[in-house]
Amino acid sequence: MSRRRAHIAMVGIPAISHTLPSLEIIRELVARGHRVTYANGASMADVIKPTGAEFVLFDSTLPVADNDWPADPIAAMTLFLDDAMQALPQLRAVYDRDPADLYLYDIGAYPARVLAETQGRPLVQLSPTIVGWEGYHDEIGAQIMSLPGAEVYQEKFATWLAESGATSTDPNAFSGLPPRCVALIPRAMQPNADRVNTEVVTFVGPCLGDRADQGGWERPAGAEKVLLISLGSAYTRQAGFYRECVAAFGDLPGWHVVLQIGKYVDPGELGVIPANVEVHRWVPQLAILERADAFITHAGMGGSSEGLYCGVPMIAVPQGAEQPMNADRLVELGVARRIDTADAAAGALRAALTELTMDPEVARRSARLKAEARAEGGTGRAADLIEDGLR
Repeated sequence: MSRRRAHIAMVGIPAISHTLPSLEIIRELVARGHRVTYANGASMADVIKPTGAEFVLFDSTLPVADNDWPADPIAAMTLFLDDAMQALPQLRAVYDRDPADLYLYDIGAYPARVLAETQGRPLVQLSPTIVGWEGYHDEIGAQIMSLPGAEVYQEKFATWLAESGATSTDPNAFSGLPPRCVALIPRAMQPNADRVNTEVVTFVGPCLGDRADQGGWERPAGAEKVLLISLGSAYTRQAGFYRECVAAFGDLPGWHVVLQIGKYVDPGELGVIPANVEVHRWVPQLAILERADAFITHAGMGGSSEGLYCGVPMIAVPQGAEQPMNADRLVELGVARRIDTADAAAGALRAALTELTMDPEVARRSARLKAEARAEGGTGRAADLIEDGLR
């Protein structure tokens, strides 16, 4: 049992890339004797309930089912704001009757901060991606806020915060400056890490478990080396890219290839599949990475972090959002090559794999970053920090 049994409420968004990073922390808090509720959309119920948390359903308007996100940053930000505005009354109906002793929240779950501030309860953000640094607003945020529609967005956000009773009524501070943050990524992935306020933010690295519920994976007998290829869950409409991968690595001596194609591409679109390639719509990524020798990834923060955690050299093929920045960071760390989708022809992919896996410096850096990521504390340290917030 924990020092004090408490009601801890986690509020998330119904996106698997934002939900998976928190699950082991939730499982650990439940194991320590806390009552944990987890509010999220219906599509996340089956992945949350096995943690032992009480699932709290709210309807979400985010386009996560078909990943139909607008390219315009202000339009995308407005989707999150609109979703928060309609979700807050739903969450108040639950948590005004049953307030939490401490609220945890995903970076996109704005209603949780409103709840905590109006109830006078402690609040901890669980960030599945990079956090702000000193000077971030001037260097990055100001550029976004200069785009068409930004002024209307800011006014709408500020009005909602004031009408909701939040104590933080500046949209930039509310969304970008949490009172306390546990960052669920390796510090190595954070840009300008030396300018992050460590009194607010603690990097604990990936919080991973055995994920037995996702199934296992065994390295085939006779496979000298294993290559995992995955573009995650949101950017998988890439039949042409998958065909280039089959052409690049099919029948490559000594290599066994695991290719995840997601739900949008028909395996028949890939043509004849060589014997050394297995094709799946979804794979237990961590189980494979622990046995892999290379990883082709879209450079989402989850995949990038897991690649570092497992010490696997990567070929980064960014698709959108923060992925180009992550890809460049992996290259800076000396453990990856970046190839944009338009340039990802079979020859380029094969050459990059050979360079990566034959370079002893890449192997040394991968091993060092693996050790650093695992030393950051992961799930146990995250749970300790959350319990500190209860005091």
